[in-house]
Amino acid sequence: MTYPDTRQDAIVEDHFGVTVPDPFRWLENDPRQDTEVATWIEAQNAASAPYLAALDGRDVFRDRLTAHFNHETALPPAKRNGKYFFIRNSGMDDQPRLILRDGVDGPDRVLIDPNTWSADGTTALAEWAPSSDGGHVAYAVQVGGTDWRTIRVMDTATSTILDDEIEWARFTNIAWAADGAGFYYSRFPEPAADAGFDAPIDGHAIYFHRLGTPQAEDRLIHAPTPGLPLLHTVDVTSDGRYIIIYTSALTGGAQVTVIDTNDADLSPVTLVESYDDSWVLLGNIGPHMIWATQKDAPRGKVVTINLDAAAPQFTDLIAEKPDAVLREGSAIVAGDRIVLSYMVDAQSRVERYTLDGTFEGLVDLPGPGTTGAFQGQPGDDEAFFAFTSYDAPLTIHRLEVGANRSSVWAAPNVDIDLDRIIVEPHIYTSKDGARVPLFVMRRKDVTGPAPTMLYAYGGFAISIVPHYSPAAIAWVEQGGVYAVANIRGGGEYGSAWHHGGRRADKQNSFDDFIAAGEYLKASGITSADGLAIHGESNGGLLVGAVVNQRPDLFAAALPGVGVLDMLRFERFTSGSMWVQEFGDPKVEADFQTLHAYSPLHTIRDGASYPAILATTADTDNRVVPSHSFKYVAALQSADLGPHPHLLRVETRAGHGAGKPMRMVVDEFADRWAFAARWTGLKVSMPD
Repeated sequence: MTYPDTRQDAIVEDHFGVTVPDPFRWLENDPRQDTEVATWIEAQNAASAPYLAALDGRDVFRDRLTAHFNHETALPPAKRNGKYFFIRNSGMDDQPRLILRDGVDGPDRVLIDPNTWSADGTTALAEWAPSSDGGHVAYAVQVGGTDWRTIRVMDTATSTILDDEIEWARFTNIAWAADGAGFYYSRFPEPAADAGFDAPIDGHAIYFHRLGTPQAEDRLIHAPTPGLPLLHTVDVTSDGRYIIIYTSALTGGAQVTVIDTNDADLSPVTLVESYDDSWVLLGNIGPHMIWATQKDAPRGKVVTINLDAAAPQFTDLIAEKPDAVLREGSAIVAGDRIVLSYMVDAQSRVERYTLDGTFEGLVDLPGPGTTGAFQGQPGDDEAFFAFTSYDAPLTIHRLEVGANRSSVWAAPNVDIDLDRIIVEPHIYTSKDGARVPLFVMRRKDVTGPAPTMLYAYGGFAISIVPHYSPAAIAWVEQGGVYAVANIRGGGEYGSAWHHGGRRADKQNSFDDFIAAGEYLKASGITSADGLAIHGESNGGLLVGAVVNQRPDLFAAALPGVGVLDMLRFERFTSGSMWVQEFGDPKVEADFQTLHAYSPLHTIRDGASYPAILATTADTDNRVVPSHSFKYVAALQSADLGPHPHLLRVETRAGHGAGKPMRMVVDEFADRWAFAARWTGLKVSMPD
């Protein structure tokens, strides 16, 4: 490969006695304001695009990915006053639509179709919420992949868009007041007119917007804590009485504040001071609230509190389990039952309890897999949840909670015989003896070593649970193996598993991932020179770090929208909020940890590296694209052997959410064809 020329500046800094050069810092500039950076991006795409277009199998992957993505998908509905609101994509729509169904089995009406909003399909429907009477829906508009949102309101009876318009919402949800007169949301202050898209953010706060009034009159409900990079999200209980505010420092936990709307002054009461433990409200019966938490229970438990008591105290209701992790986001109070979804070795088990905590049995599931997105309310016996697995497309189930009867409410038809696919759970041992789950998916007739795509995430307490992936199916269909490792840093085994892979212990995540690759080869699952790896965001950091530590182990690496400069990540957009996960590079002990694994700073000049295709997007204002720009420039300037080290930059796309389906397909086709070329996977149209 002949790479574009990249200017190097003589920038050298001293960090606690360590000399750190930063020759590509100019690539941090906003390409919309710096023509040299924009020209450099064009040159990188001009180098990578023809290479990728010429790869054998790229067109096959694009055709098959299109076929695998081209099936109807829906999410569980939110029920309001007999109306059912839900998201549905009919197949290859660039963006999913918001549907309104009158009655559980009634006719459907397209309420919002973002496919009509832009010619290139890059304007998306983001967060949305119907009012309690179903008469209005507030919805957020996302343009070009950015994290910024504009919130609008629709009258659902007439489909009329109201004049209300909310700007500068970001990292928000939408929660309606009980009377439908307005809603709560989260926003940042309006940035300066000359601020670049990578400008740092602070001042996140919650406001109330009353319908028919200008945004300037919105009432501040919860202000930020000065000097702390915090995110605030808001919810309202189903009876409308309480406002719930979660304040997160991205430590895997949240501070909890409650406001009783019966209080005319809306005085906040802080129920939980610390940011260290997760807390999620499952539901309330008047002042009696039922919560899921990891406070003093790393695997999760259920507690109650009576807010009308003279001195409200949390009381244990359902104890922590030794063999399972409670998924707080997949648990609700519905009807007069508590429905809890647990993870057992990264697979779901759903249990029912009475409101006094008495166990009533399991909810039947179609098989091993994952449940999530539970929708239901106290006093309403009807609930919905999603089920999926590596070999089971997302299906929506309707649950009659009292009778414990479930039925399929929405199910897709997919373009593959899933009986040909086998999913095998494994447990392997990491460097320090930790036992780590690994799922392996392949065709049943693939019995020997085969080219393998290995994926993991390992951060922010996010659990990577079994789910249907058309992209993974496209790789497996060609005779490859797709593997997922549940490494430390995630939440698969509760808060201890998360803390075991963050800050000073981040190396455990990398060791777990490397051990997964070694296990796949030693077990005869992966061919000797056939291991490819991919990961996005924190997973892009993972890929970049392990390639530097073990370049011999991998044939191809695909870091996507990665956090790759660990000495300057906190300076851009939401990076300041990741300090609790990674550490602060301005603190000496944290600097030593970060500098030891930072992908940009630990490239091993003179080593033989695998083929690398880094991907990013020009409007990603969560992990700014300069991470990938500087990383690829450093790769291309080093002596790393004959394999290509390329950059693919998507235009009018962000961190991932809201990306049009055609962009998703094209990017996976490029990445999979690149990995197939360097792992030896033979690609052809199936019979």
